Amino acid sequence: MKIAVPVNDNNTKTEICPSFGRTPFYMIKDTVSNAFDFIVNEAAESIGGAGIKAAQLLLDKNVEIVLTPRCGENSAKVLADASVKLYRTQGNSAMENFDLYEKGKLEPLTNIHPGFHGHGG
Repeated sequence: MKIAVPVNDNNTKTEICPSFGRTPFYMIKDTVSNAFDFIVNEAAESIGGAGIKAAQLLLDKNVEIVLTPRCGENSAKVLADASVKLYRTQGNSAMENFDLYEKGKLEPLTNIHPGFHGHGG
């Protein structure tokens, strides 16, 4: 299984980025190999539709779980339609949130916001 977190930097000491669609990177953990991969979020600089493009990027990487502090309704719908589960992060550490998820200590993300449409990069 692959788990993704929006992050500020491409290293394992990174903090979680508060913006799902405009995060600079996604940190992806493969739970089978325990390997981490970082992908550049090419949607971050989009004029519009960043969340939808970001969600599709994660689907293309076969992500099944997303850990994030918040998510807009358009990207949440794309992920939900593909059966990707969203969980609300706690604190700022990406690595700690992978651990919290694996221990069953993260709650599903249910407070989906309308998005920040028209606020492109």
